[in-house]
Amino acid sequence: MTTSARVFKAALGTAAVFGVLATGLSTAGAAPAREQVQGLPIGDADLAETRTVQTLARGVTLTRIVRGTDPAPADQINTTPRGPWVVNVLTIDPRTADGHLKATYGPDLARVEKTSDLVKSSGALAGVNASFFTFTANPQYPGDPVGLGLFDGKLLSEPLADPTEANLVIDAKSNRVVTGHLRWTGAVHNRFTGAELPLEFLNHPPVIPTACATLADQTTCTVPGDVVRFTPEFAAATPAGAGVEVVLDRRGCVVRTSTTRGTALSPSQTSLQATGQDTVALLKLAKGCLRTDLAVSDENGRKVPLRSGLYGVTGRYQLTKNGEIVVPDGTGSFFDRNPRTIAGTTRGGKIVLATIDGRQTTSVGTTMDETAAVAKALGLSDALNLDGGGSTAMALGDGTVVNHPSNTGGAERAVGDAVVFVPGR
Repeated sequence: MTTSARVFKAALGTAAVFGVLATGLSTAGAAPAREQVQGLPIGDADLAETRTVQTLARGVTLTRIVRGTDPAPADQINTTPRGPWVVNVLTIDPRTADGHLKATYGPDLARVEKTSDLVKSSGALAGVNASFFTFTANPQYPGDPVGLGLFDGKLLSEPLADPTEANLVIDAKSNRVVTGHLRWTGAVHNRFTGAELPLEFLNHPPVIPTACATLADQTTCTVPGDVVRFTPEFAAATPAGAGVEVVLDRRGCVVRTSTTRGTALSPSQTSLQATGQDTVALLKLAKGCLRTDLAVSDENGRKVPLRSGLYGVTGRYQLTKNGEIVVPDGTGSFFDRNPRTIAGTTRGGKIVLATIDGRQTTSVGTTMDETAAVAKALGLSDALNLDGGGSTAMALGDGTVVNHPSNTGGAERAVGDAVVFVPGR
């Protein structure tokens, strides 16, 4: 259930919202325990429900909830009140666990990897898929996040202005997690002249204005285009095509300028690309040394310092806030029953990552309303909906996929990034 285009755009967090929580996790395991508990508030009230709880490590548990016993008729998956539903819940208690939560992606930002591979390659105990990503909208760069991508203090993809975007922000040093909506600003300044040029995107292919699509020389275009900053994390090379590209060294000084786009960057370089009328402005600005300013703030306007250990991924729709369900009413396939991935925190500070299998007779999935009800029932004071559908996956460090993805044969979909829990500091 990835989004097909970059249709959202800026807003959350602040260092002030990150209180002190103990970090943690051990590698000791325990046999699963099964118990009957009060059921989830979805489907008919008389449905049988079982929960199997397994301790993965000190302070980290995996709970499998099965609600309903009979397979759903194939033509009633989106409507039946009898389920069944299969929910997998990873719970991390930072007070006793030994480890840290973080976000991770594959070899570069633009490529996709299976969640199980991302979990395994990061040395994590477990994790789930995370952000919405470009997917089939751009086969050349399918992993490009559609919204916030913040990795170890580096803002590699900008949050969107669309209010439906909900961000999960993680302080790996304190294991504090908050949800909300970030906003950002970005601009490039000439250090000598003081001239400024706003940035439209970070690590996202610029769009050539339709009116100038046939122009090889974009400097003759009279329609505004895009100005985009690229970093070495994006891909093996920056996007190629008509336009202008300026490569900068580690100090921000101009290394080379080209009237076409597409180049390989060294680990110490960045580049600026422009299309349309903005090509002229970039060429005029790019003299000597430049300064790039990126700023992130929460929805209340408080600054979020881009520092080491800070991570952020993008979801769509907040499910609960301060213990109350806040997901809006909606119609269409996104609001229908689908596989879901949820992330959030309890009032006591526990971190929860959960998956709900869907589009199957063995687990029908949840509507947005049902997803929010599940989040609240799991005790999540603040929770959001991460990418779902065929992307929904939970995996353990040995590569085991815990849930059953909805793709043919239960195959995992390669995704843009993941949220994982890594043992140790």
